[in-house]
Amino acid sequence: MKTNLTPYGLALLILFVTACQTKTKEKVDLAITNANVIHLETGKVELQDIYIMNGKIKAIKTAKSEQPFEADFTIDATGKYVLPGFWDNHIHLRGGDSLIANNKNFLKLFIANGVTTVRDAGGDLTPSVMDWKSQIAEEKLIGPTIFTAGPKIDGPNSTWAGSLEVQSDEDVQNALDSLEKLQVDFVKLYDSRISAESYLKSIAGAEERGLVVSGHMPFTVTLGETIEAGMDGIEHLYYIMKGCASNEVEVTEKMKTGEMGFWGAMPALMDGYTDSIAQHTFTQLKENDVFVVPTLHIGKTLSYLDEVDHSSDPYLKYMGKGLVKTYEGRIRSALNASEEARESRKQLDTFFGKLAKSLDTAGVSLLAGSDCGAFNSYVYPGISLHKELEAMVANGISPLDALRTSAYHGAQFLRQTEDYGDISEGKVSDLVILEGNPLEDITQTQKLYSVIKGIQVFSKEELQQLLDSATLE
Repeated sequence: MKTNLTPYGLALLILFVTACQTKTKEKVDLAITNANVIHLETGKVELQDIYIMNGKIKAIKTAKSEQPFEADFTIDATGKYVLPGFWDNHIHLRGGDSLIANNKNFLKLFIANGVTTVRDAGGDLTPSVMDWKSQIAEEKLIGPTIFTAGPKIDGPNSTWAGSLEVQSDEDVQNALDSLEKLQVDFVKLYDSRISAESYLKSIAGAEERGLVVSGHMPFTVTLGETIEAGMDGIEHLYYIMKGCASNEVEVTEKMKTGEMGFWGAMPALMDGYTDSIAQHTFTQLKENDVFVVPTLHIGKTLSYLDEVDHSSDPYLKYMGKGLVKTYEGRIRSALNASEEARESRKQLDTFFGKLAKSLDTAGVSLLAGSDCGAFNSYVYPGISLHKELEAMVANGISPLDALRTSAYHGAQFLRQTEDYGDISEGKVSDLVILEGNPLEDITQTQKLYSVIKGIQVFSKEELQQLLDSATLE
């Protein structure tokens, strides 16, 4: 081939081409290639490569194209599906000092099930939880990122140990001061003894300080009052049901006078459910950005304690005898209940499944939470989050919407969207790689190929080893 280049020019051209061919690629810690990436915001599935550096997503590129990165470690995810790591948005780390080791053992179970983040909704092990939280962040301890409420706020002689008991305005301010000093991630309110006035002032006080607040709701207030006070999240569906009933005000007054108790109110509120009122309530929840935690799986589990034998549950061996002993109270209560009470509880369980679907259809943001922990019988850390997703889908919620209730909505609720919630550049690299497509079959969330927690990578074999190491005597 004839060329007009001088020998000197030809030499320069050769050097330029050689330099281009040997251009140094940017180093990254990890590459996940050929992955079907599920983007929860859009619902789209795209064939992409994910590049991770220093525990964050450095880049996401179209798969099978030339990339300017060189990874120290590569996972070929051909045929696999990638999601953000799962969030369990309602757990409990509690039970007193004698159960600290049992609770610490839960951390392995979460990671073994792909749960990379948990929201600890109040307990009595705050010093230990804060220590674990710090160690996990520094990768000195295997476990999920923990967002914790620390101790709950309740009234005098509260049900749960370690609660901050409030009775006056000064008590409310002191409790919130204490929680801010502890640097909790949100405030959790409980309803066993708190007065209507202290409850609403606690919500308003938390909001004034810029704190996320969630909780139960005493039946001495209405759901509308709770929303107007500034509540960010409603734990469980009892309180939503109350706000959907035509007799809510009547029940509230009977609760104030002691004429009616909590469980006695359930049949009355179910009977009082009115669709037009429910739609107004759903709109109010949506317009005020109030999240709702249905906890369907624990509802079904507890509703059928009188019928289901859990003695052979595979996860019992991970709980430890001390923790299993805490299950006895709920079991005894279920077995001693009247036939009428048992049937009412089962009807309520069915009703709540339909209510969760109605909330989703109306566009209210739901949070997947298992409520696992001491005292909550046979609801096991890790696996129960997947059972919650199954329960949502079984009640008519689409797999995509169910998946959004975990990491996607969890990050929104806790105002952590800068770092978590979806798969995009700059987000923390907490990811799960699944064997199959959960958009087609929600049980695929349980079929883990790999879990990535920051820069920690757990293969399927390592996840099983982690699970095995969690066995307690």
